[in-house]
Amino acid sequence: MVPGALGNFLAFVDPSADIAQQMTDLDDFDRRILRELTRDGRVTNTELAARIGLSPSACLRRVQDLERSGVILGYRAVLDPAKLGVGFVAYVAVGLSLHTKAAQQAFEQVVAGAREVRECHNITGTVEYLLRVEAADLAAYKHFHTDVLGMVPGVASLTTYVVIESSKDERG
Repeated sequence: MVPGALGNFLAFVDPSADIAQQMTDLDDFDRRILRELTRDGRVTNTELAARIGLSPSACLRRVQDLERSGVILGYRAVLDPAKLGVGFVAYVAVGLSLHTKAAQQAFEQVVAGAREVRECHNITGTVEYLLRVEAADLAAYKHFHTDVLGMVPGVASLTTYVVIESSKDERG
């Protein structure tokens, strides 16, 4: 258990999950495994073991423990957006006119069905949501902005931030 006020707060928020404790339970080998798997989720166990300085059997056991404990949730393919016809990426800040659970659920239901929305985050601040939107081009984005987001009841504001270039992107 985490000592002090932070530990008490975490136990109050969710007594069944002590995230801070899980993070401190990771040793240097676990962190190195996670770093390598984040870079290349298809690395063989033998190569992974060599990179981090463990025997293959010890490495495999640790990876399986990280999977079982839920630290590793899964593995994904990283896709080339251009080869999939995606030439336009933007983040969209969405403000709702009503700050109710029903309004949020209605918005999230629309977003769940929108193929252009690759990420949807409920955030704090001056707006309720931040979306990562991918479209073929500006015209396709305009259609999505006007005919999808612009038609959602309860949407009070939309602010688009166009991605010009990404110097760092570690999403899996």
